[in-house]
This record gives sequence, structure tokens and C-alpha cells, in this order.
Amino acid sequence: MSYRVCLVGCGGMGATIDDEIADPKRDVWIPFSHAAGYAACEQTELVAVCDVDQTKAESIRERYGAERAYTDYREMIREMEPDIVSIATRPDAHADATVFAAENGVRGIYCEKALCMSMAEADRMQAACNASGVAFNYGAQRRYMPLYRTMRELAMSGQLGDLEVTTGCHGGASAAQWGHTHTVDVLMFLAGDPEVDFVQGTANFDSEDVKDGRIQGDPGIPAAMVRFSNGVWGHVLGRSGSDFEVLGTLGALRTQNDAMGHWLRAEESGRYRMLEEAPFPEHNSDSGTLNAIREIVAELDGGWRTSGNIDVACRSQEMIFGILESERRGGARVTLPLEDRSLTVG
Repeated sequence: MSYRVCLVGCGGMGATIDDEIADPKRDVWIPFSHAAGYAACEQTELVAVCDVDQTKAESIRERYGAERAYTDYREMIREMEPDIVSIATRPDAHADATVFAAENGVRGIYCEKALCMSMAEADRMQAACNASGVAFNYGAQRRYMPLYRTMRELAMSGQLGDLEVTTGCHGGASAAQWGHTHTVDVLMFLAGDPEVDFVQGTANFDSEDVKDGRIQGDPGIPAAMVRFSNGVWGHVLGRSGSDFEVLGTLGALRTQNDAMGHWLRAEESGRYRMLEEAPFPEHNSDSGTLNAIREIVAELDGGWRTSGNIDVACRSQEMIFGILESERRGGARVTLPLEDRSLTVG
């Protein structure tokens, strides 16, 4: 079955980032943009696009062969009656667009990260999607990439022994919403997507940067830790590069150069219990964007629930707001779920 898709947001992640990252070394990411992902998926058809810039919307409509270009996503959804809506705007528009789509007959939503600007917005999105049974996926693409899926399977299989720690860095003291939404999502994914007990961390903002419950800008996070409900610890590392690691009592896994390389080390027998390099399982190189779309299609076809569903997405996003709340409290441990849902970033 073919599903009709409408795209909200014709910028980089919506439609053009593939041009920016074109490089044989990074083919693992292609297709990267939402529009390119739908073009590559045999079961989806991009029928309309929307952007507040009419010229940009028309350019992307022509590029991907869509029927219509709009500047108002509400009008587009009402008129085109899509099965799937893809939201690739900046985060301040995500909540309203998601709720409108869910309440107006849309069956699947692919929403770019960051999920939203506050947990109050996340609560609205979660309620609307669950009430309508929307097949939702969150745009943190690594969780859909074969390399990271293979790492999770190894971690969950017991081959590493008892899982103890997941660690990650993504561009140093990267911005909370822009960069570390990726970091915390991978840490949670590799730990098995458990609930979160508490978070603790530091962020680069001062009290004067908080006005009426809103943190101005998107502060960097140099370091943070997460305690997952299954006993695994997650650590956000403020160092350069983009690498992730899983540590267990019997072995370790690590990505190198952000999915460009990887290794597995397993415990050898003997007195000193040393870890030695072991063969890493073979895996394909499908893009995260394409696999996220395929998951939505599979759920609409009556298959399994998406792995980045709205409940997982909200849990992932809440870690970021929890770390920022920890900074507001002088680095204190913050238990989740947050009591104050109003803290806003941006």
C-alpha cells in the first residue's frame, strides 16, 4: 500500500541537507532529509510540501515532484488529507503541528528533534498522538541506523555480561536541544529504552538567562549523568567528536567517528579477565531517516509499534529538560518525571 505524505518545513532537514553532506565517506547517512527519505521509500508518496517561505516551498515541490506547495500547514492537511505528516521545522512549531495533525485524521507523524520547547508541550503532543493512535517516530536518526541497532542487540543479548554504562559525546559541550538531544537518545536506546530515575548535570547558562521560566538561547551541556530504571548509568561527555560506548561486565562496544567505524571487545578467559578485540557482527548501511519512515509504514500496515514512538520521544526529551533543571538547582539530582513541566528552552 502507498501512503500519502505531506512535509512541513522545507529547510535543511526537511529537504536539502543531503546536498550539504554529500561525501562517499558519509553515504551511511543518505538519504538524510525527510523528503529524500520519502522519495527512497517505495510505499510513500510526497504529495505536498509547506514552508512559510513560498519560494522555498515551490522549489522543493518541484524538486521532489509533489502536487502542491503551501505556506499554511493547516490548510495543507485539511485539503490533502495525508496519511503521514513529516514535521521538519524548528522546535517551536512542533507541538502545534503535531497536535493539529493528530486531531485531523493524520495516521503517522515523523517529527524532527528537538521534540519541543517544554515538557508541557510534550504532554500535549503525547496526549494527542495516543488518543488518535498515531504511528509516531522521533527524528533522532541514530536509533534507526543498523550499526546502533546491532550494538543494542549485542547489549541486550547478554554477550557483554550485565550492562553497566552507556556513554556518549556529540560535538563537545554541544547545545542542549541542537546537539545533545541526539546524545541522550542514543544513551537511552543502547540501554534498552528504560524509564529514567533521575538526571544530574551542568549547563552553560546563568540565572539572568532565565526569564519567566524560559532559558534564553540553547545552552551547551558540558557534562551530565543519567540513572536508568534498569540500573544502567548514562554519561554525557563534553569532549569533541561524536562517539558512543556500551560497557558491560564481560565486554565493551564503541562507535568511532560517528558510525564510520566500530569495535567490540570481549573478555578472554584467564586470570586477569582482559578484554580483547572480537569480530563485530555484519550489518547493512540503511539510513536512519529511511528506516524511521519504514517503521511508520510498518505500523500503518498493522505491524509492530515504532521504536521512536511518542512515549519514547517524550522520555528522551525529558532528560534534556531535567539536565537544564539540574543546572538551575545548582547541579542537584533531579528526579523524573519533572514536577514543573513549564521550563522552556529557546
